[in-house]
Amino acid sequence: MSLIIKSILNADAEARYLSPGEIEQIKRFATTAGSRLRLVQVLTENRERIVKQSGNQLFQKRPDIVSPGGNAYGQEMTATCLRDMDYYLRLITYSIVAGDSTPIQEIGVIGVREMYRSLGTPIEAVAESIRAMKNVAMSMISVEDSSEVNNYFDYLIAAMQ
Repeated sequence: MSLIIKSILNADAEARYLSPGEIEQIKRFATTAGSRLRLVQVLTENRERIVKQSGNQLFQKRPDIVSPGGNAYGQEMTATCLRDMDYYLRLITYSIVAGDSTPIQEIGVIGVREMYRSLGTPIEAVAESIRAMKNVAMSMISVEDSSEVNNYFDYLIAAMQ
């Protein structure tokens, strides 16, 4: 949930107007909106490159998953793995726009570990794929911008472990 919605819901639950502190937080949030949207645009425009390079890194580091018997063995299963990576990158962009990890939490990680376990997918490989995407994405943005993006990748990696 975004800072704005949280502030409104909290104030409304207490039947009060927004406090000066809440208004100041919303102002700071609004002033960083352009930066967050620019970062999302960079990630969105480069998503195919991020996913492809990250997938290659993952498959080199974890050849077991693309070998016979591995969860990403064969063209169809490899494509499924890359599709999942793209999905997680998309969730990260949603969180950057919101300025909050709620989209990752509510859309992406509830029940995901159980799902992957039931499919026999090694969850550590999923976390490794997100680490690889983080590394590729960080190479595309400035050091100043990386702190905004790092937090969401790290949140998702932690949720997978």
